Amino acid sequence: MLSSDDLLFFGTITASASLADAARQLNVSPPAVTQRLKAIEQRIGVRLIDRSMRGLVLTDEGELVAAEGAAIIDAIERLDDRLERRSTSVRGKLRIAAPYGFGRDYVGPVVGEFARLHPEATVTLELSDHPATLSSDSWDLVIHIGALNTVGRIVTTLAPNHRIACASPSYIAEHPSIIEPDDLQQHRCLALRENNEDVTLWRFTKAKCDPATVRIKPVMATNDGAVMRNWALAGLGVIVRSEWDLAGDIAAGRLVRILPDWQCPDADVVALLGARHGRSRRATVFLELMRASLHPVPWREAGRGT
Repeated sequence: MLSSDDLLFFGTITASASLADAARQLNVSPPAVTQRLKAIEQRIGVRLIDRSMRGLVLTDEGELVAAEGAAIIDAIERLDDRLERRSTSVRGKLRIAAPYGFGRDYVGPVVGEFARLHPEATVTLELSDHPATLSSDSWDLVIHIGALNTVGRIVTTLAPNHRIACASPSYIAEHPSIIEPDDLQQHRCLALRENNEDVTLWRFTKAKCDPATVRIKPVMATNDGAVMRNWALAGLGVIVRSEWDLAGDIAAGRLVRILPDWQCPDADVVALLGARHGRSRRATVFLELMRASLHPVPWREAGRGT
């Protein structure tokens, strides 16, 4: 006999690239995952997974358990959501994914406040390079910054966020003036590789002018926004980065906006919800807290107050 916990456990394995990956998702050791899987297989008398050079391969019985188990867990969670909506309490499992930098600075504190206000709920926050690519079946909420493909998902905007081209005062003093976007081709540009975007194609718009696109040749690149920001502060080149991360440095004069008459594409902060999870009370309450924490927009308030 399989329990709902067994089905959740097996669902995590089938969604993982390996048993080691599943162990990370479950926050246990790989041997613990292996032992529990073997115990389940012995209890039901069939093998569920074959280990091969290609990784984890479900047996026919494993495919059956994965499919039927997912339907059972879905039904249980839908029932839990319906019961939750009839209750004034907030309970159940809330699963949130967010980008690293924004997640640390803005989502993490709200998760802490949510947990303090609603002790009957449990919360998981995962920070990722590409949170929007995560399966909507695995997360109640995914916080994302910028444009994305929203097929099959509910999207709600949490806060406005510009992208800004800037450099340090020392870099600007030591290099030729940047009057037009094309001038960037003669400058040291730094690229942030995130969200599977074409990070070497910088776009700009200006009132009464044709849009401008510049294919930069980055002299340095990273997938960590904090690292790139530190490079810019050190005078190593020009960056295009989100307003939420740069507003304080610009207000303090540590970074200077270039091409002030030109605008980069906006990258608003949004939340993605699965159609079912978006109706849960715990997701709704967390969204209310998240939205309240971003209004007034903290990076714009900080910029005015500096």
